[in-house]
Amino acid sequence: MLEVLYEDRDIIVVKKPVGVESQSSASFAPDMVSEIRKHIHSHYPQSGETYVGVIHRLDKPVGGVMVYAKTKSTAAALCRQVSSGKMGKVYKAVVCGEIVDNVENFVDYLLKDSKSNVSKIVEKGTAGAKRAELRYFVAGRIGKPEVLTLVEIELSTGRHHQIRVQFAGHGMPLWGDNRYNPEFAGGERRKASLALWAWKLSFVHPRTGKVMTFEAEPEGEAFSWFL
Repeated sequence: MLEVLYEDRDIIVVKKPVGVESQSSASFAPDMVSEIRKHIHSHYPQSGETYVGVIHRLDKPVGGVMVYAKTKSTAAALCRQVSSGKMGKVYKAVVCGEIVDNVENFVDYLLKDSKSNVSKIVEKGTAGAKRAELRYFVAGRIGKPEVLTLVEIELSTGRHHQIRVQFAGHGMPLWGDNRYNPEFAGGERRKASLALWAWKLSFVHPRTGKVMTFEAEPEGEAFSWFL
């Protein structure tokens, strides 16, 4: 299952498949951390105890590029890049409807409901709300099988379900989103794959100081319509 884009003694960059948890879970289903451990044990049997540091996360229905640390010091350095906004994350998504503005920023405040595992846009100053910012660029439009827009999204913050919540809140829900798009909340459409993909990831290698960028083209039915 594991597709490795890059690996050295400090980091491993992989393409997470859709439908796989990005960190260890309580279920018996495969997750990325377990698969990476298997990979390291298989390719480096003398490596001893395996450390896999989770740096960032992708929702289970989202695929794309992820980086994991192989040492605690590397994990700490990469996590600092995440918290300071220095790790570049660019996503691709298919949204329902036609977007008028080719480039725009969204700045909202999101509040997570842990019981229902959903987030919503709330007023600034709401207790527990966190600032969420992203910038998008329109990359394509089609009118069949329905009016859809392909967007590239640069995240400035990393909030719970941020892209899904902000686009839905601004009247442009993602195709296949059975949590925030009512069109996909029931029936056969509920089975559609979420059209959100972690397309590009950039960061500074903690040991070498080199800027590294990795890409993986999106997979899924909705993305195929734009080829």
